[in-house]
Amino acid sequence: MSIEKDFIVIGSGVAGLTFALKVCKFGSVGIITKDALEESATKYAQGGIASVMAEDDSFDLHVKDTMETGRGLCHEDFVRIACGEGPARVRELIELGANFDRRGRGTEFDLGKEAGHSKRRILHANDLTGWEIERTLIEAVHAQDNIEIFEHHMAIDLITRARLEENIQPGSDKDEALGLYVLDHQTQKVETIEGRVILMATGGAGKVYLYTSNPDTATGDGIAVAYRAGAKIANMEFFQFHPTCLFHPKAKSFLISETVRGEGGILRLQNGETFMENYHSLGCLAPRDVVARAIDYEMKKSGDDYVLLDATHLEGYRIRERFPNIYKTCLKFGFDMSKEPVPVVPAAHYMCGGLVVDVNGQTNIKRLFASGEVCFSGLHGANRLASNSLLEGLVLSHRAVEKAVALFKDSSSKRVSQAHRIPEWDPGSAVDSDESVVVSHNWDEIRRLMWNYVGIVRSTKRLKRAERRIQLLLEEIQEYYWNFKITKNTLELRNIAITAQLIIQGAMIRKESRGLHFNLDHPEPDDTNWKQDTVFQTTVHSLITQTNPRIVTHE
Repeated sequence: MSIEKDFIVIGSGVAGLTFALKVCKFGSVGIITKDALEESATKYAQGGIASVMAEDDSFDLHVKDTMETGRGLCHEDFVRIACGEGPARVRELIELGANFDRRGRGTEFDLGKEAGHSKRRILHANDLTGWEIERTLIEAVHAQDNIEIFEHHMAIDLITRARLEENIQPGSDKDEALGLYVLDHQTQKVETIEGRVILMATGGAGKVYLYTSNPDTATGDGIAVAYRAGAKIANMEFFQFHPTCLFHPKAKSFLISETVRGEGGILRLQNGETFMENYHSLGCLAPRDVVARAIDYEMKKSGDDYVLLDATHLEGYRIRERFPNIYKTCLKFGFDMSKEPVPVVPAAHYMCGGLVVDVNGQTNIKRLFASGEVCFSGLHGANRLASNSLLEGLVLSHRAVEKAVALFKDSSSKRVSQAHRIPEWDPGSAVDSDESVVVSHNWDEIRRLMWNYVGIVRSTKRLKRAERRIQLLLEEIQEYYWNFKITKNTLELRNIAITAQLIIQGAMIRKESRGLHFNLDHPEPDDTNWKQDTVFQTTVHSLITQTNPRIVTHE
């Protein structure tokens, strides 16, 4: 038996929960999340959310900062929408119960400043802003009777009209999303969920890399699932590395917010020397791509495993009160931020590419929307401005509601099972695996080759090696996928492999250096040929991947 919902939301971060709360007034909602409801990248966001809230700030300044950081690839139409509509969406959060820090006992927000911002415009809740937002949204979701939550369920594949009708090309004008197959990885049963509108809000793909600040859920699921169905994917070569993650074998690359540098933290070499003034006029507050490359270069030059983030010159109470979670976590690992510099390294942090959407979150597949880190709205361009990510999820999910509800109300939108007879999941002749080591080995190999060959600094030679190896790995994974019953681990492996392939191919194609993509063989930006997006789309429905996807570029 299929499960039927009017709206299906895949993901439970700020983008997914915002959309679910707003559409549940019009129909039934199912939230699919592969872990516990609160387990998302939103939960771990430290710094805050960027929004024009101060009298000395303006929308034009926020737009300017975003566009400059994006290195010429931001889409100005959506940048202006996000910056202009941001304050209203933030106020909605506050009305729901989100508590952002204020100055003293007054009503004025205690706004922070991060790299790339010309004004203080970062709203925060100490250094646990993401959790404050997630907590607020979860409480609101639990108060709704029309939302059903499917925890520990993972999307396998979208069910589209093209999948059911041979004469329809995947991702074409006639294609539309009808539902999806999901794995309940506690019972190991595959369920069919039908819906009239689907929102993809699965977050990012940091686990594609060996070292990442992302939670374990960030395996590129939304990218791979949508790509296999024919959705357009853009600018995957632009993967942001956060410059300052705590260097400790047991810390799992714990993020130390950029706000520490915004409040006066200084980057130093292990010998105590500063270095960022040699790379950018803004020094330690240079955009993230500049800071990450500078640290990477200095580490390679010196042979050191890390650099130091020094906040000891700040008053001790400021560190403990402004960054209580960061302070306590560093202390747990033996570092007292108020008395000694802490060791930091860059780690994969944010995916600036994703599913191509319009200003209302609609993908090229009808009834399939996307919002948050999984999407490509054009807001971030070649490099994301700090704290613009939560903003994007709020604004785009809000804008998606009107169009999604219109599709839901469309009189021609009948229950899809009646018209298309969606088949139940067929495992075929697959058997239980007795070779799970294949999954763990391939997972490790993908993450290492991505870190070594497709990291902060790239070269054509390294990219070619990565391209050859990822294709062999994809073939191995495809064979394994068809022979054995699916598990959460095999699904995640399949997804990180496809996402890695898209990152590699984007990096191979772009013959320049811009923002987060730096190629030693093409060290300068090329506005004549490459001030444009790279867009990928499969032309044939496939359960694994297309060897040579069609490549589309546009201004």
